[in-house]
Amino acid sequence: MGYRWGMSDVRADMVANVMEIYVTEGATLNVGDTIVLLESMKMEIPVIAEESGTISRVAVSVGDVVQEGDLIVSFS
Repeated sequence: MGYRWGMSDVRADMVANVMEIYVTEGATLNVGDTIVLLESMKMEIPVIAEESGTISRVAVSVGDVVQEGDLIVSFS
């Protein structure tokens, strides 16, 4: 899948490149919204919101390489 959805954060589930970021801190998040686009092994992996909330932190930038367990975003 490429990411893990936690109680108040989303973390990388594998090594991946951050291709695009679709949210900003303070943005309202609705179920089904695309948060970021990751790329791993030539596959694009959209990170889709599984819960609603407000983005409290965007921990990545376009071009970053995330490792397994790295924080992508936090929300409340």
